Amino acid sequence: MLKFDQKGLIPAIVQDADTGEVLMLGYMNEESLRRTLESGQVWFYSRSRQELWHKGATSGNFLNLQEVWKDCDGDTLLVKVKPTGPVCHTGERTCFFQKVETQPGL
Repeated sequence: MLKFDQKGLIPAIVQDADTGEVLMLGYMNEESLRRTLESGQVWFYSRSRQELWHKGATSGNFLNLQEVWKDCDGDTLLVKVKPTGPVCHTGERTCFFQKVETQPGL
């Protein structure tokens, strides 16, 4: 059983199925998860726009679903994909391309 939060969302870590590289973090609700499983392409729920979001619909950089796993608590998903292009809206392959440097006060 999956545990969605009080807003009906669950975090979804997106990973390249071939390389294991973490590509992005998004949020899903029940409808976006259903559409993902049915269509074979990844859908999210946009917290800022308050609507469903088909990843790649605008950019053409789709996330083709390979597998979905849940963690031991059922409150986080791991979505394994084969991306068709860069995943980040900046054009980077992954959203995780900026290293945080240690600074006093962090």
